[in-house]
Amino acid sequence: MTAAIWLLKTEPDQFSILDLADRGDTGERWNGIRNYQARNFLRTMQVGDVALIYHSACAVPAIVGSAWVISAPYDDVDAIDPASPYFDVKSSASNLRWSAIDIQFSQRWAQPVTLAQLKAAVELSDMLVLRQARLSISPVLPAQYSAILALAQQNEKQSTFTTPTV
Repeated sequence: MTAAIWLLKTEPDQFSILDLADRGDTGERWNGIRNYQARNFLRTMQVGDVALIYHSACAVPAIVGSAWVISAPYDDVDAIDPASPYFDVKSSASNLRWSAIDIQFSQRWAQPVTLAQLKAAVELSDMLVLRQARLSISPVLPAQYSAILALAQQNEKQSTFTTPTV
């Protein structure tokens, strides 16, 4: 089975690709998703899927690197923790409405692929992230992934560039 490719948005002042890299082999729980469409995408993720990490709500929004999905989806228990910023009053132990996954750092791109580059690439015009900007998780089609990697390689002509194989 071929791995799926996902775009995961994060605000770098909250959690960046560098934070993910610091987690090492342990990885990080990707939680706090409180949008049903994003949650439904998350629930279809599988171990081995590729995640493109996209920094949003910053000076230059961009895809900054990649990660691996290292767990199957599971209940996001932060939804029932009143002390959590991700607490959801409508969730309960018997009705956990939200899910999480674990991801592991793969690589940081020395030259990010910016939102402006994504918007300028005709072959990426159908990307969900460009049509539903507030969606924190979205699928990336194989042709879109290839186009993104081509942009990344174009940005990184002067150094070695390796990508996860899917």
